Amino acid sequence: MGDVVRVKDGFARNYLLPKKKALRATKQNRSYFETQRAQLETRNLERKSEAEAVAGKLEGKRFVLLRQAGDRGQLYGSVSPRDIADVVGAGGFTVSRSQVPLDKAIKTIGLFPVAIVLHPEVRVHVTINVARTEDEAERQARGEDVLAEQAPEEESQQAVAELFEEGAGPAAEEEAAT
Repeated sequence: MGDVVRVKDGFARNYLLPKKKALRATKQNRSYFETQRAQLETRNLERKSEAEAVAGKLEGKRFVLLRQAGDRGQLYGSVSPRDIADVVGAGGFTVSRSQVPLDKAIKTIGLFPVAIVLHPEVRVHVTINVARTEDEAERQARGEDVLAEQAPEEESQQAVAELFEEGAGPAAEEEAAT
């Protein structure tokens, strides 16, 4: 804040000046900025202290996000920053989707650490538990692998064969057919 920099004309004209993120470096604007500098720095410190107070309450929290998914845990869509901001908002914290930068899309069920930027200098980490049901979310939170519990077809066929008497199950019918 307060630096005099040189930028491309289009960037200044189309972004910095209309959003009031910068002023042209004229003598009048420089003197105006120096008079306002103390107020701007005070306002920035207030916002930072508010963000740190919220960060103390939000740090390490877990939020459950229920989504539809296939048998192998693949979501029928993906989890967006808006979804995360909504679930954190439902938990009692005010967060906008622009404060949730996602490096990669969340497309499977599981536990995912997500950073939330409350202020440019304050970053907090929460865990998003993406699951199909509440029960599955609780099991994931305890550390269980919900996808590993589903038995492959071979194991399920072997379990079925053990239920039948010797020579009376599906395997016996296949042998008789050959």
